[in-house]
Amino acid sequence: MVDSHWSPADIPGLEGRTALITGANSGIGFRTAQVLAERGARVLLAGRRPDSLADAARRLRAEVPGARLETVELDLASLASIREAAAPLAAAGTLDLLINNAGVMSVPERRLTRDGLELTVGTNHLGHFALTAYLMPALRRSAAARVVTVSAVAAAWRSGDLTDLMSERGYRPMSAYAKSKRANVVFTRELARRLAGGPHRAVVVHPGSAVTNLQRHTSTSRTGRLFVALASRTLMGSPDGAAWPSLYAATHPEAVNGAYLGPAGRDQTSGTPRPVRLPAGADDPGVGARLWRESERLTGVTFPVPQT
Repeated sequence: MVDSHWSPADIPGLEGRTALITGANSGIGFRTAQVLAERGARVLLAGRRPDSLADAARRLRAEVPGARLETVELDLASLASIREAAAPLAAAGTLDLLINNAGVMSVPERRLTRDGLELTVGTNHLGHFALTAYLMPALRRSAAARVVTVSAVAAAWRSGDLTDLMSERGYRPMSAYAKSKRANVVFTRELARRLAGGPHRAVVVHPGSAVTNLQRHTSTSRTGRLFVALASRTLMGSPDGAAWPSLYAATHPEAVNGAYLGPAGRDQTSGTPRPVRLPAGADDPGVGARLWRESERLTGVTFPVPQT
């Protein structure tokens, strides 16, 4: 049962805990990092651009004096970058919270990552799949680690069907995004099955709707700019409210292994997080096992959590 009166102010002290957040330089990731730092966690800010990460760390230190922050250069569209970024923690560190938050949306035309993977799924799902796999040794050193993966309401769209994962038979920007967000949910449910019975948890969230850097591709066209401008006034919440599901999933005892959480507000932009309906078929163990095998094949990364 979800605490109906919870807010980030209720998060207890997190001293002695380490969190890594992808896409922590702006938007939902930045707000998530700020709250965790305020509660005393050591926060690793992960992102592609060193200058943007340095600026985010500077802004956070100004808002949270004494914050324990480090930056990690990480390009989720490069398996080599993911491996290199994860290596120090995997070798000797302990990671209590991994928040797979970064993503791209509505890339106008089919593009490939450095490893030849379709960019949207390659970044949003396969990049985080590989990162989680590489960081699993550090997560296992924690007494009760959590892996929180940020999906989206698009996971429920019919166009999010996981066939043709690389969009080789045809590419549509928002269909690729929906596939990646469906994959986030299916991956988390399968990871939760493989972690069942142990102290660690995998939780997936959707943040509702918020105006963040995700809209940077959508807003390149006149129509896209008009859509974002209208949505920001009528449909979309702020990154502050959109960070609540991630923060709840990362810290609340009722965020159970395998949960799918989203904003409770009627407009899906605010409110205490609560369990939300899974996309059709997302909880099918067969679907989960197939996506897992395909993710290992595409990335060449063998995930160190056996199927139960």
